[in-house]
Amino acid sequence: MTWPRPVPLVGDTTSAAERAAEPAAWRLADEQRKAVYEVIAGRRDVRRFRPDPIEPSLLEQVLMAGHRAPSVGHSQPWRFVVVTAAATRDRAATIAERERLRQAHLLHDDARRRMLDLQLDGIREAPIGVVVACDRRAPAAGVLGRATYPDTDIWSCACAIENMWLAARAEGLGMGWVTLFPPAELAALVALPPGVVTLGWLCLGWPDERPPAPALERAGWSRRLALSDVTVRESWPAVPAGAPAPPVSALRAPDQAAVVAARDESDRLLTAPGSLGVLDKALARARAIGIEDLASTKLIVVGADHPVTAHRVSTYPASVTRDVLEATVAGVSLGAAAARAAGFGVIAVDAGVNGPPVGGATNCRPRGRRGDLVYSDAMTLADTEALINRGRHLGQMPGTAAVALGEVGIGNTTVAATLVCALLDLPATDVVGLGAGGDTATLERKTTAVAAAVARSRAKCTDPVAVLAALGGPEFAVLAGIVLGAAEQARAVLLDGLATSVAALVAARLKPAAAAYLIAGQRSREKAHAAVLDELGLEPILDLRARAGEGVGAVLCGQLLATALRLRALAGRTSP
Repeated sequence: MTWPRPVPLVGDTTSAAERAAEPAAWRLADEQRKAVYEVIAGRRDVRRFRPDPIEPSLLEQVLMAGHRAPSVGHSQPWRFVVVTAAATRDRAATIAERERLRQAHLLHDDARRRMLDLQLDGIREAPIGVVVACDRRAPAAGVLGRATYPDTDIWSCACAIENMWLAARAEGLGMGWVTLFPPAELAALVALPPGVVTLGWLCLGWPDERPPAPALERAGWSRRLALSDVTVRESWPAVPAGAPAPPVSALRAPDQAAVVAARDESDRLLTAPGSLGVLDKALARARAIGIEDLASTKLIVVGADHPVTAHRVSTYPASVTRDVLEATVAGVSLGAAAARAAGFGVIAVDAGVNGPPVGGATNCRPRGRRGDLVYSDAMTLADTEALINRGRHLGQMPGTAAVALGEVGIGNTTVAATLVCALLDLPATDVVGLGAGGDTATLERKTTAVAAAVARSRAKCTDPVAVLAALGGPEFAVLAGIVLGAAEQARAVLLDGLATSVAALVAARLKPAAAAYLIAGQRSREKAHAAVLDELGLEPILDLRARAGEGVGAVLCGQLLATALRLRALAGRTSP
């Protein structure tokens, strides 16, 4: 006599006999299987996005797909930080740009050029960012399966990312996985607690590209290997000739809608995308913030002298600062002449030139005591804050499309190098350059002074304003304020050499979104300039090995941009 098999009300209702009779019965229907493989084959790392919003219910579906990923010991260690705030996206984009340039420097020449031509992120364009984090606060031994493979929690989070990617593709959304971040810096950006680590930033939005193949494959960076090239049977072959080859390595040592619209405009030109190289990126940034021409650009030259020159760090007398600033007022200094030739206005600012105020210059002179950096602080905190505010007002002046920054100050390359050491945590030997007309003895004195100043003030340098007060100069404070003021008015800021770039770095540390308005005019001969530009995520338009200062490089860049804007206006368009 037999009895019917008890069928559970929950869980698996099939019997062993049923499973033995038809092992493949769990297979999905033909159309479902086909759709699954099509989604897998069609998944792409999307970098270009439309600004259109994503419905909250659709976002939840994509996140739920990630939440349904397999996880070691069913630990579900993933955490999804959804980011929509423009300020956070701006800061993330600046970090990613900086790291892109740093990684490019490690590649051989051809790979570096091709990498810099690639768009590797869409952080500013995508309406939603998702930082995927792994909560590792539980001890590995306490999670089933992690005692032997402690990193399986990270692998589980990677599975969640893949699930989200496939769900996004099925819904017609684009997703890009950006890992151009120092993990600790990205974690700090979204305030992750200790023990919770990031796997990168996911850009999510409606795609503004429909790539038929992976972007790096289309760009000639690499190709997909044949399955046979990555598959071995039973165990790794003992004969090297039969083993898989190691992975190829090239290693050698503002508003979303406006950002997308600027790129849309360039896409309609009768020319290949990226035809103007680095200039195209600067044009896109200028157009994204609404700049149609640069006729109303103002060159602002800020001058100051520095007590640090008492340590014989310069080969020119301090009187040169006044001479050049007075010539700027008269319109005949090199920077002012360049601006006049370009049709730009000129504003001279006296931020602390020795002696009485410079006639005809805007007075932004500090009131308190000034020190030599080595033994005492450069400025009082009150003066530093006041000068930043004065600069902010200058940057906000009406009727200006962009500001070009220039500076003059005997000894200010020493000040700039000291600020770089403090802001980027670099040793003086890696930062200090010769400056104008320097020799070996001057270089040694500068290096000694910079190292001593940084060591003296290390405990005081708790924030960018404190760094400026301890180690900066008044023109750096004014210039940082100009950057902030211009950014607040959505104006482009054209940087010149090391000093203006360091000031811009201070501004970006105070207000990360300010970095979106910066355009690097040139890379100067100063040793630290490249490091500062990398930190800001900026590629310079010009590389003239110039030492002029006074805003010459910024003005030349402005002229080139003005020409390129006119070129775009006159160039033929393609039909949609």
